[in-house]
Amino acid sequence: VQLQASGGGLVQAGGSLRLSCAASGSIFSINDMGWYRQAPGKQRELVAGITSGGSANYADVVKGRFSISRDNAKKTVNLRMNSLKPEDTAVYYCSASLREYGSTWYDDYWGQGTLVTVSS
Repeated sequence: VQLQASGGGLVQAGGSLRLSCAASGSIFSINDMGWYRQAPGKQRELVAGITSGGSANYADVVKGRFSISRDNAKKTVNLRMNSLKPEDTAVYYCSASLREYGSTWYDDYWGQGTLVTVSS
């Protein structure tokens, strides 16, 4: 099983970016998916999460600016980031709680991380 994230880059403050993450491999089902971020010297924090039914939750600092979505058929989760601020600079990681074929439980998987840099 692999989570492949893409879409990071350098953007000016006020700009937008879209992150994408695709899960692949022997996946029976996916429960929650989400995006986390880790800035230098800080702990990893939840940015946004989304259930298999499409219910989303956001960190207070990104509410109204970020939007998470997923495509269950394609096993993808996306994060649309608008009105970016320098403090949004971090490595962004996608995550998924998923069950592999042949397994009876859900495990958490992580993507490799994609760097988002917002310049002032």
